[in-house]
Amino acid sequence: MRFARSRLTVPYIDDPALEARMIVEHFSGASRAEAISSPNRLIPAEALAAIDAALRRRLAHEPVHRIFGHREFYGLDLLLSPETLEPRPDTETLVETMLPVISETVARKGECRILDLGTGTGAIALALLSEVERALATGVDISEDALETAALNAGRVGLGERFTPLRSDWFANIFERFDAIVSNPPYIPAKHIDNLQADVRDFDPRRALDGGEDGLDAYRLISEGAHRCLAAGGTIGVEIGYDQKDAVTGIFQRAGYRLIKAVRDIAGNDRVLMFQESRPEDA
Repeated sequence: MRFARSRLTVPYIDDPALEARMIVEHFSGASRAEAISSPNRLIPAEALAAIDAALRRRLAHEPVHRIFGHREFYGLDLLLSPETLEPRPDTETLVETMLPVISETVARKGECRILDLGTGTGAIALALLSEVERALATGVDISEDALETAALNAGRVGLGERFTPLRSDWFANIFERFDAIVSNPPYIPAKHIDNLQADVRDFDPRRALDGGEDGLDAYRLISEGAHRCLAAGGTIGVEIGYDQKDAVTGIFQRAGYRLIKAVRDIAGNDRVLMFQESRPEDA
């Protein structure tokens, strides 16, 4: 463990001790408690080789969860693939913000139909389904690889019957209405992509990061396309960059929506905005 930690003690790894422990535990099959209780326990040669290979990959900036091929999100163990954004804790803020809306809709209508735009691993939709039994979700993505991964994830967490993967370029192939539309869209300005940390820039798919010249292209598409897909009284919930609250709010207001809630993440940054269609009295 000490050797692994020393190898990972480089400027671009924030917590080498944690990541070393994760790698050793993952490939040796030994828990931290077992390592403490049996410090002289021998690790098989195959496991040592796997640990060494994983350390080399991490030193080449590959994120530890990419190396493992899966990551936990909102209590769900989700597979990753090259065409899926790695779900991160900040996005759990969107799930927590939308859950009361989903639950209230189920209580009122008997079900809640959710559209997850740019579903990737299916993380947002599956987290919502895992918490609300009578909710149904359609996960949309342009990437076939991402949709295959989302479908696999739905099956492995026991939600396959309530999750429908659909290939679509945003709303292009959507011909029904939903009670809730959720999305963690690409929102990084194109000019900033090359300056991202290598573990993001080189391993998350660019189209899941690149929000166009000003980082706001996806919000324009969502605000313009949602009218024909959002049920009466429905809610839109989107993740945003830390400095995009005013700009995104303006985009949705100009498209005929009103901001009903803004939520910050655990770091205190603006992270989630919720919108509904404007009412006459809002004019």
